[in-house]
Amino acid sequence: MNLIAHLEAEQIAALGKDIPDFKAGDTVRVGFKVTEGTRSRVQNYEGVCIARNNGTGIAGSFTVRKISFGEGVERVFPLHSTNIDSITVVRRGRVRRAKLYYCLLYTSPSPRDRG
Repeated sequence: MNLIAHLEAEQIAALGKDIPDFKAGDTVRVGFKVTEGTRSRVQNYEGVCIARNNGTGIAGSFTVRKISFGEGVERVFPLHSTNIDSITVVRRGRVRRAKLYYCLLYTSPSPRDRG
């Protein structure tokens, strides 16, 4: 193991988070910490994971797409962010692609393969 990978592994272990195993096509619920003034609360963002970037390292991220009031909304979350309270896999999807960017053309979740 080289030095950079060793340092990344130490930083991930210091965070103490357990990230569930999920991939593109899975429906996930992300509990994101939102600060409004002096109050802080956890806001859930549930949608289809359309991409995972940079693997499981410290720089990893994932993109979640949901339909909100008839409009498609995408949001990119850093995988090891301190603002993420929890990640829950709601449903497993069966897809043949690693990146589901073709779903951006649709406003309904119907083009996604269901398993």
